[in-house]
Amino acid sequence: MTERLDDVDPAVLLDGASAPLPSSLHERFVARADDEGLLDVAYTTIDTRIGPLLLAASPRGLLRVAFALEGFDAVVAELADSVSPRVLRAPGRLDAAARQVDGYLDGTVAAFDLPLDLQLARGFRRDVLQHLRTIPYGRTESYTVAARAAGRPAAVRAAASACSHNPIPLVIPCHRVVRSDGSIGAYRGGAALKRDLLEMESAA
Repeated sequence: MTERLDDVDPAVLLDGASAPLPSSLHERFVARADDEGLLDVAYTTIDTRIGPLLLAASPRGLLRVAFALEGFDAVVAELADSVSPRVLRAPGRLDAAARQVDGYLDGTVAAFDLPLDLQLARGFRRDVLQHLRTIPYGRTESYTVAARAAGRPAAVRAAASACSHNPIPLVIPCHRVVRSDGSIGAYRGGAALKRDLLEMESAA
């Protein structure tokens, strides 16, 4: 029997209580779920020069960029737990973000122009992330400077933790924050990638 879109309840599928839609219906299902206000988190995966990335957004903006080493299934489950169970692969929602991330990694985009949703960061961590958005392309600063700029000069370790738990790396440039001695420091995508991004920016 051929499955029809009208036979599918978006709320049921978005709550994960049913099998995935056949690919032929997926795009129409996404549109219907969006129209009915049932799509709280859209995500997609893209291939880039640094490997696959997962991008996720709420209606307010981009809320997650994840590296393959984090495990995309685990990231989607985390979003379902912490944001909403109404999560669906919807690449069209993330076209602009995908283009800009690709452009950044290709060296043609120096600044992102995207709405962001920082609901996954709270308190001082969010203050740090807001500051990180002001660090110019090709520049670096220390965790000590980041802590001071976020309003808590003594909270250097907390500032470092905010960087290492940044939910929107690349777009919020936590890779531009290094240790006071100039060493790389931790990074969600790994130290080698952090070094690669800094070298890419410094060579531009």
